[in-house]
Amino acid sequence: MEMNEYLDVFIEESKEHIQALNDHLLKLENDPTNLDMVNEIFRSAHTLKGMSATMGFQDLADLTHKMENVLDAVRNGNIMMNSAILDVVFDSVDQLEAMVLDIVDGGEGKKDVSKVVKQLEAIEQGEALPEVAATTEAEAVQSQSNQFSPNELDQFEVAVLEQSQEKGYSNYQINVRLQESCLLKAARVYMVFQILEQVGEVIKSEPTVSELEDENFEYDFTVILVTNEPAEDVKQKILKVSEIAEVNVSLFEFDNNTHHQEEISETGNEVELASSDTRADNKEEKVSSKSQVTSKTIRVNIERLDALMNLFEELVIDRGRLEQISATMKDPELQETVERMTRISGDLQNIILNMRMVPIDQVFNRFPRMVRQLAKDLNKQINFEVTGAETELDRTVIDEIGDPLVHLIRNAIDHGIETATERKEKGKPEEGTLKLNAYHSGNHVIIEISDDGAGINKDKVVNKAITNGVITREQADSLSDTQIHQLILASGFSTADEISDISGRGVGLDVVKNTIESLGGNISIDSELGKGSLFSIQLPLTLSIISVLLVEVHKEKYAIPLSSIIETAVINKTDIMHAHNKKVIDFRGKVVPLISLEQVFEVPGENEDDQFYSIVIIRQGDKMAGLIVDTFIGQQEIVLKSLGNYLTDVFAISGATILGDGQVALIVDTNALIK
Repeated sequence: MEMNEYLDVFIEESKEHIQALNDHLLKLENDPTNLDMVNEIFRSAHTLKGMSATMGFQDLADLTHKMENVLDAVRNGNIMMNSAILDVVFDSVDQLEAMVLDIVDGGEGKKDVSKVVKQLEAIEQGEALPEVAATTEAEAVQSQSNQFSPNELDQFEVAVLEQSQEKGYSNYQINVRLQESCLLKAARVYMVFQILEQVGEVIKSEPTVSELEDENFEYDFTVILVTNEPAEDVKQKILKVSEIAEVNVSLFEFDNNTHHQEEISETGNEVELASSDTRADNKEEKVSSKSQVTSKTIRVNIERLDALMNLFEELVIDRGRLEQISATMKDPELQETVERMTRISGDLQNIILNMRMVPIDQVFNRFPRMVRQLAKDLNKQINFEVTGAETELDRTVIDEIGDPLVHLIRNAIDHGIETATERKEKGKPEEGTLKLNAYHSGNHVIIEISDDGAGINKDKVVNKAITNGVITREQADSLSDTQIHQLILASGFSTADEISDISGRGVGLDVVKNTIESLGGNISIDSELGKGSLFSIQLPLTLSIISVLLVEVHKEKYAIPLSSIIETAVINKTDIMHAHNKKVIDFRGKVVPLISLEQVFEVPGENEDDQFYSIVIIRQGDKMAGLIVDTFIGQQEIVLKSLGNYLTDVFAISGATILGDGQVALIVDTNALIK
């Protein structure tokens, strides 16, 4: 059996060992004398070295061997672990991770690690850590000169470029250089790619998309773009993104005879599909089936999972129709068959949904390392607490939420939490607390980033907003605290007195807001001066099939997610009280406000003079509300469909569904109603 058949297993196990190295090193930093932790780190490094050597990735094995020698010296008592040595070992793990990512992208895992190797050798020999000369700017530019060679393109990419030329499109090679002061490189790259996708189609990038997202590059990147827009127009649009130092756009030339084409269709549509399949291969999803003995994996194109989900959604709609027909005809054999089909399709539904759901821990587990480094750079003491990492989200959301969380955590550490000296002067513990929490709320996931730092200075925010022309003095007088807090999400807004290496340039939070809203979520801010801040992100689960309670309001049907419902009740109108000009009821000792769906959605129809109200009690976190409806229809599983691009701002409606009888029911966003 050839080695490449084991490559997927090697990659997955390497990632696990690197994550284990990071986790154990963080624990060792808190207790440098813990030899048990040193042994754990040594075992992970030793296993990784053996795997790399077996697979033929010698650079990876050699660096791990150097790191292993240092760890062996520490556990044998020849070297005392300290902060400087830990920094070098952390750096070594970063280099190992970069090598593994290169292997993931089809590379050979090669990387210039001479600097960290010299440091590891010096530690092993008991010498002072060597000072390695920094790379000159000219060398850095040269090393990052990403020029495509025609031979680097595969047959599908060449086919697309040939077809585009025949149809009169232009093939451009675009070199983009970020300013060296840019810290949020992935965010700037994301905004550049958004512009490129609006004007054409990105065929290839160097470094790869995953490397760009992980900021595994210096300041340059290159793409090949197919577009019908002039080169100068493309250049000017890219330059509108902040922190772009230079953009060069040139025609990409290649020899059509360089590549051998096999079975490439001559129709533009088929070439486009082939290109789409190639790009989709970069997003392959692993579906694992674990047993007590072995763990086997199979890589599945995520677009195939989407197609499977779409087909199953149609099946659910037809299943609802069959259930209605069966209930009407009352044929025993038909009813038995439909019940069996319902059970089987329910099991199938759970399998399909679970295939797409992954724990948010995949995003959270990289933050402790980042917080450690930032705290060290800013000379702050920070206790980082993570809860709810087991909360599951759809894979498509997981892939997008990482960068926004990075920005918010950076913001909390730099702007929020004070230095130990400042905290001591304020009577606070010298160590600040930063909390990252995730939990389910209805058909949403809430992610909270909170700190016990300085909080948001509302006067400072308002004055800066007026200075920047975001609002007028008259508008400022009428703003609530929540509206003032939202001002810091505006593009280019920053209250930092000085520009630091972490933040202060007014970038980051605008990207956070845009990314979260593009996922169908929203962000809210709560802060108290001197006490701290809470950033709360609400994201949809993006589950296409959910359980709901169907209700009726004047012959119109609405679906309320069961995950938001506490219980239903029928109350007498005489039990209704009034507080702050709102209808409320006493629900198990708590005052719960009532919300009429008829009034919220302006449902036409005549009100019946009924003595009783049908109430659906819903909850979000600690808040509750009672929804007034006309009739309870019953519980049902429905397919969640988007309202489309033309109906994106409909209040308190998260989508729609088609019922078994063909009617359309709107799905209520209970979180919006409670707010």
